[in-house]
Amino acid sequence: AQKGAAAVIASKPVSVEGVTVIKVTDTRYALACMSAAYFGHPARELKTIGLTGTKGKTTVSCMIRAILEKGGLKTGLIGTLGVVIGGETIKTNNTTPESYDVQKYLRRMVEEGCRCAVIEASSQGLKFHRTAGFVYDYGVFTNFSPDHIGPNEHASLKEYLHCKSLLFRTCRLGLINRDDPQWQGVTKGHTCAVETYGFSREADVVGSGEHLISRPGYLGAHFEVSGALSLSVDVDIPGKFSAYNALSAIAVCRHFDIPNQAIVDGLNEVKVKGRVEAVPVAGPYTLLIDYAHNAVSMQNILETLREYQPKRLVCMFGAGGNRARSRRYEMGEMSGKLADLSVITEDNSRDEDVMDIIEDIKIGLHKTDGAYVVIPNRRDAIRYCIENAREGDIIVLAGKGHEDYQITRGQTIHFDEREVVAEILKGEKG
Repeated sequence: AQKGAAAVIASKPVSVEGVTVIKVTDTRYALACMSAAYFGHPARELKTIGLTGTKGKTTVSCMIRAILEKGGLKTGLIGTLGVVIGGETIKTNNTTPESYDVQKYLRRMVEEGCRCAVIEASSQGLKFHRTAGFVYDYGVFTNFSPDHIGPNEHASLKEYLHCKSLLFRTCRLGLINRDDPQWQGVTKGHTCAVETYGFSREADVVGSGEHLISRPGYLGAHFEVSGALSLSVDVDIPGKFSAYNALSAIAVCRHFDIPNQAIVDGLNEVKVKGRVEAVPVAGPYTLLIDYAHNAVSMQNILETLREYQPKRLVCMFGAGGNRARSRRYEMGEMSGKLADLSVITEDNSRDEDVMDIIEDIKIGLHKTDGAYVVIPNRRDAIRYCIENAREGDIIVLAGKGHEDYQITRGQTIHFDEREVVAEILKGEKG
């Protein structure tokens, strides 16, 4: 009040002299509604798409954006990669920012000519009403698996699922992965119309005939679409799960006034920063950057890449400092089991000595008979991978993904693996 507050919004009784106090049931919900009004309800001037699910939100959001933009609809994005408007990316702290920021960015999208907005609606974002204050035109459910359970996130799987289900009480049309065992749980209490997609014949949008596509520098998936529309699709992202993600995007984008060719072209050209992202190289091998930074995500990516039958599968990774040591053992063991060669290096060692972290990783590696080399400096490790690449290799640089920094000895320095690879390749040509 002394600093000029005109009013106080509170959920508990408070008394402030000379200032209006408005008592509400939930201050976070009130903030969302006030923010929407303050910025002139920008969602009403956009087609809005909300995505929820344990995995796939970032990839699906990029797929949707790629398709809609191919169809001539300028589309903004809010999610793990930040806020993307045109060629600009604004960094954010959370997958789903605070409601005031969501509304601010939606207004900016309108001002910059966007016609659509794709928002990753995380379970935390839904729980704390960060995207309240408007009704999504479309809500998408990708999948559900155990995650984010703990004192600072969700008390139980039941609460986690409930929070995800909230999206389908604040959208007009829900697009649901019918193949997920929790598809009925996530739609419990829904107030929207519902359509389904999946590889199940009972779905409205049906995928079939999925198989992998492989050539140097291109690892993808092919599948056919039938039901509500007919398409033959190639996706430039490895793994059968890419077909699921693409089917999610198709289920949404078919409702927009764009040609089917925009869907085909968008999916064939989409790039998702740091998610099994192919980096151009001159040799007859494939180099990928991926965000995998724990044992489960490493297992997913390595098993996926193994399906492409590489001559060698090489995994370069480190582990974060000031984090649970068990994660390091698990990552070491997983890479030792699934990769032909593990290249152990640094990854945000923070306040810890990188060699201590590497010794922990080696404990897990020694439970396997997997070959490995230790190269503590990450730039040198990337150089090693490139200089020792063989024909038919698939090399994955795991852990950094979309990050463009390295935290070492308490200092944050710029470190973008795409730039590092380009510099190393340029040096080779020079």
